[in-house]
Amino acid sequence: MVYNIQAANEAGSEVGQMSKVIAVTNQKGGVGKTTTSVNLAYGLVKSGKRVLLIDSDPQGNATSAMGADKNKVKSGTYDVLIGNAEISAAVTKTKYGDIVAGNKALSGAMVELVGMESREYILKKAADSIRDNYDYIIIDCPPSLELLTLNAIVAADTVLIPVQCEYFALEGLSDLMYTIRLIKRKLNTSLEIEGVLLTMYDGRTNLSMQVGAEVKKFFKDKVFKTVIPRNVRLSEAPSHGKPVIAYDPSSKGSQAYLSLAGEIIERNERGR
Repeated sequence: MVYNIQAANEAGSEVGQMSKVIAVTNQKGGVGKTTTSVNLAYGLVKSGKRVLLIDSDPQGNATSAMGADKNKVKSGTYDVLIGNAEISAAVTKTKYGDIVAGNKALSGAMVELVGMESREYILKKAADSIRDNYDYIIIDCPPSLELLTLNAIVAADTVLIPVQCEYFALEGLSDLMYTIRLIKRKLNTSLEIEGVLLTMYDGRTNLSMQVGAEVKKFFKDKVFKTVIPRNVRLSEAPSHGKPVIAYDPSSKGSQAYLSLAGEIIERNERGR
């Protein structure tokens, strides 16, 4: 199913908008977390939503993909986490939307956070202080289950889990679900799963169909109807410092992420 983002947006405006924080997470690398974070954020921007993307990955790929220079920003996610900057002062404006930049300094934050008081709640406190300025805050998490990811999930209202349609797709998901349940029980009682997103889907292969069936069997109605296909434009876009929606609006990857944005708007603003 392809969602009409304009129709979903108009429906949402009738019932009013509540701010939402979504953490995009999966400790397995290469599943499309950053691609999803960037293009979901820009897809929501294209729909007229006020969106902030927080890059919590030391690789800083989401920052680069939004057209920002991760090595030249005055302050970013690292500065927010260690208390060197208020989050409002760490926002970088780009032509594709607002971002709190990530870079290799975040690797040091993982060590520095250990000794901090209420260390799990630092990003939540920051996000809460600015959430009235945005309709959606998207957090791109690193491919691991440690303090940076913990901060993101504690700060979030929901988690979005990209799952690639490959052989080891479900590997490690049990650990992630255990972590999510633990955080919900002890640190963020209102935490919910936004949805599970099938990525790198190739409808010509039995493997993609089989993995899709397994994921739907495990997560049931939490799986998004939108599926992200294998698409060369998705791979090319980051090297141009653009979301794929800006790089090639007519590509299958672009259309899929616009559909995902529309589906999320419909789920959150018109009801399931």
